[in-house]
Amino acid sequence: MQLKTDFDVENTNSGIRIKHELWPLGEIDLKKGKFPCCVVWTPLPVVSWLAPFIGHLGICREDGTVIDFSGSNFLNVDDFAFGSVARYLQLEREQERYKHLQNGTGVSWDDAILSSMHHFEHKSYNLFTCNCHSFVANCLNRLCYGGSGNWNIISIATLILFKGRWVDSMSILRSFSPFVVVACLGIFMVGWPFLIGLLSFAILLITWFLLGTYCFKSLLEC
Repeated sequence: MQLKTDFDVENTNSGIRIKHELWPLGEIDLKKGKFPCCVVWTPLPVVSWLAPFIGHLGICREDGTVIDFSGSNFLNVDDFAFGSVARYLQLEREQERYKHLQNGTGVSWDDAILSSMHHFEHKSYNLFTCNCHSFVANCLNRLCYGGSGNWNIISIATLILFKGRWVDSMSILRSFSPFVVVACLGIFMVGWPFLIGLLSFAILLITWFLLGTYCFKSLLEC
């Protein structure tokens, strides 16, 4: 199999240049759940019923295996927590900017994911401070994806929200139908104030992550 040469890696401190070659990626296989070099998303129980834009995130190796941080000191490998993939976004390896920096960026896609896995093996999971989005953002920072080392919970959530592709129509249904059912039951039993409560819940979550990401960064350090 012939390797495809895409770019060089430059060590900015020593001037050493390392030629990096990429293996051709396999095709995305929806039936087998293989998503090479993708960020993947699925709805969360209860939380997504109240705020359907919030879900569980993972990142895939070059062979399509899903890796996700789903509990304290625990990472799933090829067993995506909370159900099958509902949305995905394949990232372009050509946009990676591999550099040997003091913060330990990876020299390949899988190498960066492995480094992040070792880092999160010793982390306590917390939905509000150190979660699956933190893990994926850490992976992209090690890759310097898109030339940036500043990926965070907000930027990665925005990326999958606006650019992610649905796996199929059933994925859309299982992502939004619980929210619709909860909203209808709430309106029937409580009235329109229930919708105000849902909106307030969503605004509070967004405000927390915005403040933690951009104003009080120590809150979400992971």
